[in-house]
Amino acid sequence: MPIVPNQPCNPTTAERNDLMKFALALEERPEDFDNIVELLSPPPDITTILPPGACKNIRVAVIGGGLAGLSTAFELRKLGFDITIFEAEERRIGGRIYTYYFDQQKNLYGELGAMRVSVSHETTWHYIDTFNLNTRPFAQTNENTYRYVRGISVKTGPAGDNIQKYIYPEFDLTPEERNTPWPELENKVYNQYLKAIPPDIRRQILEVKAEYSPQIKDADKHSVQQMMSKLGLSEAAIEMISSVDPFIGAILFQSYFEILQEVYPISFSFLYELVGGTVKLPEAFLRSLLSSRPQEYLPCISPNELGKVRWKQGYQVTGLSQYSRDDTVAVEYKRLKDDKSSHEFFDYVVCTIPFSNLRLINLSPQFTTEKMQAIKSMTYVAAQKTLLLFNFRFWEAGGPEQRIIGGSSTSDQVINTIWYPSDQAGVCPQESHQKSGIFESPACKWDPLPNASPNKPGVLLASYNWVQDAVRLGSFIEPDAIEIVKRQVEEVHGLPKGSLDYLVVDAKRILWDRNPWALGAFAFYDPMQKILYSKTATEPEYNNRVFFAGEHVSVSRAWMQGSLQTGMQAANSVARSCSRYI
Repeated sequence: MPIVPNQPCNPTTAERNDLMKFALALEERPEDFDNIVELLSPPPDITTILPPGACKNIRVAVIGGGLAGLSTAFELRKLGFDITIFEAEERRIGGRIYTYYFDQQKNLYGELGAMRVSVSHETTWHYIDTFNLNTRPFAQTNENTYRYVRGISVKTGPAGDNIQKYIYPEFDLTPEERNTPWPELENKVYNQYLKAIPPDIRRQILEVKAEYSPQIKDADKHSVQQMMSKLGLSEAAIEMISSVDPFIGAILFQSYFEILQEVYPISFSFLYELVGGTVKLPEAFLRSLLSSRPQEYLPCISPNELGKVRWKQGYQVTGLSQYSRDDTVAVEYKRLKDDKSSHEFFDYVVCTIPFSNLRLINLSPQFTTEKMQAIKSMTYVAAQKTLLLFNFRFWEAGGPEQRIIGGSSTSDQVINTIWYPSDQAGVCPQESHQKSGIFESPACKWDPLPNASPNKPGVLLASYNWVQDAVRLGSFIEPDAIEIVKRQVEEVHGLPKGSLDYLVVDAKRILWDRNPWALGAFAFYDPMQKILYSKTATEPEYNNRVFFAGEHVSVSRAWMQGSLQTGMQAANSVARSCSRYI
């Protein structure tokens, strides 16, 4: 095994690179490192296209104030554009970033939206470093967590041995499958296919192209379930894997390509979280955009070269139209607090809202046939999260073999996964690292911080689930849903029924399908949608006056990386279009 690097807080680029190289070495494909870094890095800075301040008095509307919209505006401002950001959400910022604070001091919080950053997500780290935000390891795995399947609850263990010993017998596996350790059984299906693809073709997984190689097309034509069967797993093994890893169970009928999109860039190896909450990132963007002398641009760009920014929160865009000879775009919108409608003309528009929401906007004229089909058909999956505030961290009580510091337990019940906070995690001993499943970092048993105590209040992400189970649990009214979550958390941990009633003091939950400004958690393609929509989704409309950004048009769907990278790319596209007229 290669030497395990330390996973420090606030990692440098060199330290992140070491972690990436270690993860790729475990997967036996170190040759992918340079391609991953290249393809996930920020595009060239916008000032390489035009000089600072070159686009004064040119008006740009940015639809959506999530990370894609904020990063678009942050880059455009360097060239002097006059920017108006329309954000419909009235009470918070960040789009599908949603840090919920249970106390006024903002010490007790959980994430109802984005919650982690992969070491390979170069563009996200670009902005984390730009704003000098603090990060700490996100404990993705822990040996002391549980796997609950068919009424059996076992400790995950260092190499999945308990799964093989106690859960395998519940399924009619083939002799070969019964003798294959859990991490190998799960990994061989995905890495077997991935490693059979030459490295120069693998990189297409993170590229937007009009035409893809046969291996990529084949992956996109099959669902996850079909490919698992094609690669030799029995139906019993597919059901067992789906039960032990409910994320796979949720996406069985999505495109197999979506698995490659996660596995290839080692998205789940060595993760981080923002100290104080993920919302610290959009807050930093907005603070900079609304400042007359933002430090992030100095000394390269002077304040008088920067563009003006209008932040219109609580304003819903209702229509886009283009009929004038000068190619300007009319943006129709209404102020939600009084339903007052208005419109303005802009030289450019960057649309960052999900296609699920864009579907409801009046377009005159319609976009191209291909774009309209993508808007109507692109799949968004449901996700549900339930946070519980405890006055005692029962999961951190006990000795080293009992306490759970970070990581997640899984269940074949409707709650799917339980995520334990990483705020009291110290270090992961190097000797405890083991190869894990495809959606897990190297298996680890995190040591607690010196001042860690289970007697402190803590927030548990008591249920994070997707697709059908998200809709099912999310459809219950709150008291009933909380009751279901508490009882199932008790079952996973082997606790007596009702024992959590005295420990839970507050709760907060969300079903992203019911959020009117999201209408789904994230884009996750059905079979054939990568081939059909990945290029079309990014193409500009209205004579190169309307551009698109967001995780849904990215190569990193469901991640902050996708929003930030496409935001920068859209800003650069506006600058290149503008350069023809200056």
